[in-house]
Amino acid sequence: MTSTGTGSRPTDNAMRRALKRAGDGVALDVTEAAVLLRARGADLDRLASYAARVRDAGLAAAGRPGVITYSKSVFVPLTRLCRDTCHYCTFATVPGKLRRAGHGMFLSVDEVLDIARKGAALGCKEALITLGDKPEDRWPEAREWLDAHGYDDTLAYVRAVSVRILEETGLLPHLNPGVVSWTDFQRLKPVAPSMGMMLETTAERLWSRPGGPHYGSPDKEPAVRLRVLEDAGRSSVPFTSGLLIGIGETYEERAESLFALRRVSRAYHGIQELIIQNFRAKPDTAMRAAPDAELDDLVATVAVARLVLGPSACLQAPPNLVDDAHARLIGAGIDDWGGVSPVTIDHVNPERPWPQIEVLAERSAEAGFELRERLCVYPEFVRRGEPWLDPRLLPHVTALADPETGLARPDAVPRGLPWQEPDEAFTASGRTDLHRTVDTDGRTGDRRGDFDAVYGDWDALREAAAPGLVPQRVDGDVREALRVAADDPTRLTDAQALALLHADGPALDALCGIADDVRRAAVGDDVTYIVTRNINFTNVCYTGCRFCAFAQRRTDADAYTLSLEQVADRAAQAWDVGAVEVCMQGGIHPDLPGTAYFDIARAVKERVPGIHVHAFSPMEIVNGASRTGLSVRDWLTAAKEAGLDSIPGTAAEILDDEVRWVLTKGKLPAATWIDVVRTAHELGIRSSSTMMYGHVDQPRHWLGHLRTLARLQQETGGFTEFVTLPFVHTNAPVYLAGIARPGPTVRDNRAVTAMARLLLHPHITNIQTSWVKLGAEGAARMLRSGANDLGGTLMEETISRMAGSAWGSYKSVRDLVAIAEAAGRPARPRTTLYGEVPEERRAAAEASDGHLPRLLPVLTD
Repeated sequence: MTSTGTGSRPTDNAMRRALKRAGDGVALDVTEAAVLLRARGADLDRLASYAARVRDAGLAAAGRPGVITYSKSVFVPLTRLCRDTCHYCTFATVPGKLRRAGHGMFLSVDEVLDIARKGAALGCKEALITLGDKPEDRWPEAREWLDAHGYDDTLAYVRAVSVRILEETGLLPHLNPGVVSWTDFQRLKPVAPSMGMMLETTAERLWSRPGGPHYGSPDKEPAVRLRVLEDAGRSSVPFTSGLLIGIGETYEERAESLFALRRVSRAYHGIQELIIQNFRAKPDTAMRAAPDAELDDLVATVAVARLVLGPSACLQAPPNLVDDAHARLIGAGIDDWGGVSPVTIDHVNPERPWPQIEVLAERSAEAGFELRERLCVYPEFVRRGEPWLDPRLLPHVTALADPETGLARPDAVPRGLPWQEPDEAFTASGRTDLHRTVDTDGRTGDRRGDFDAVYGDWDALREAAAPGLVPQRVDGDVREALRVAADDPTRLTDAQALALLHADGPALDALCGIADDVRRAAVGDDVTYIVTRNINFTNVCYTGCRFCAFAQRRTDADAYTLSLEQVADRAAQAWDVGAVEVCMQGGIHPDLPGTAYFDIARAVKERVPGIHVHAFSPMEIVNGASRTGLSVRDWLTAAKEAGLDSIPGTAAEILDDEVRWVLTKGKLPAATWIDVVRTAHELGIRSSSTMMYGHVDQPRHWLGHLRTLARLQQETGGFTEFVTLPFVHTNAPVYLAGIARPGPTVRDNRAVTAMARLLLHPHITNIQTSWVKLGAEGAARMLRSGANDLGGTLMEETISRMAGSAWGSYKSVRDLVAIAEAAGRPARPRTTLYGEVPEERRAAAEASDGHLPRLLPVLTD
């Protein structure tokens, strides 16, 4: 199982060339990295010297020249049960062995706290919580233990244990929970300042082929593990990863693994540390006879990793796996020794005791370095603060961190601190009049203050986006597709639908005519609208949506948060002027507790019992559920009890992760959006559905999105309407960075509206067009292309206006009626669920129509 190349040792010329490029500071490619991984003797010495030079430059730039770090920790093996069967692992075991040894399936809370308290007494600051992957999926005994102790799954127990450690000992949890989802990261981020999972290797054959070290282990599929690293970056979680070398991978595969780690690190700037760990064979494992990874192999891999990942990377090699070779690892470019415990053994390598910290300091000093203690979360992330550190953890981290360096304070003594929501979450702050002044004074600047950091790496994003931006030629038979659409749009094939989405000229005119005929047959000629008020209760958000110009840092000039009283006041104002609905959404403010959404709904209902609360996107719902520790179903149930009536189907953008991960850094994946909406519908909470288009997408993405919505509607029947949302580009970060195109064309808008009518027929019968994004004339054109609804009066609108929409924030009922008349159609008001509006509401709206001085200035087109 030793590492071997695909061929013989590289030629002397290849080695000389690769070494010269490394010495000259030229970026290496995968082939050159694979060559250098084979360096030995004098070549390896040269390679290591180049790597050390790069490391030293990085330490100097970080403000800690000549410093090697470590974390004083305790190792908490929360459970040794695992659904995987890695052929080299002694950590994972089976229930029978645990019982015979007198152990439970999981450590109890008391056992965990006992370990943590012993560590705190000796000055440890990290609790490394390690466990097997999803043991309840394989072992009934694990499921029974969780059920008996009141936990839905292993991660719920991890979360609960982490809170107890924070509150009772002050140690900082570093979680190694294995493969987790994007949603799991949202659950765990509020309780742990850092997390980790070794990539190990990207060599798929070691997982897929019988006899491979990862065969039979679903969580070791390389693509799955890379997705975890990406989701960590999207979630702004400081993350540790690395390679396990010598398990059968080739040098080429090892090089490819390093470059995969570099890609993720570059894209999200979230990998805080990379571990290069050498394989050590262990008795009683399938790989007990495999040779250990050679020291030269480890040194060469450390050096190449340093060159590939660059000076800013933090590179670790476990000090207990190399005997007395610490100087060679320092000479090859490491800058960290990882976690070292004066209390617990290394449960993953139990036969290899930790070195004494004093000895490690001596070895480091002999190589010319000072050993300094860090926290589990690296100094760079301590200094970055939001969004990398959750506000609930900030007191715990700052109690232990040196504010100047981000390292551990030498005199810090861990003490338990309450884990709680930030105080005064609903204190009004910032530019709370933005809903008015965005139309008069505009925004302060065209971008937020952390434009270059919050969205990830723009250069990496351009490379990722490039393939999807190339238009695809479609040569389908448009005439035949039009014939099928006119006869029965439900019979349109994907190829025919795609041809129609590309239609232009007379074909597009014909398509829009067919869609208008289908509209007339489905819902009649009436154009509907709703008297509503938008209330965006905060625009503070660090999710990193690259299309969004609304989100601000809390310190930006345009940032604001409303108090509960202000939210209720605006709802009451809306009711006074005839509204039947308030639509409430906001940024993912790091200080808002998961129960804040309940408070908002309750405040509105207490003030205006009769108004319909249409609120909280699927992203906000996941955020609320994650912060409260509730399931999405339980959270929605509680929200409904608090007054939530329906939810907006926003945060959908394009339900295709190829596009989604270009548009946003940290928003929920498409599958999670679908799950949230499905759950809401199952609970009787209806929703709208939306699609934002015209950015980095193509018609094939529109088709997939519409097909997905149609399938979900057939399943649940919960969608009230489909809303077309043309991308407003002017101030959108992804446009300012030169990646997105400047919104959809008129042709795109007509084709999307018409095809939405046809592809969603007969399942979603209401198609809404957006006057905010298209203006009155554009909206009237869409009413002639298959749409039947104009949305709402809005009364205030900041999201599109911050993005650069020029069509104002309010339309009077007369304005909306005029748009319908321009399309040759009558208009009538509706409720959120498309019911009849009570006469009392109609009268109040008519009496106040067009003059709302307390709310906002009225602009005309």
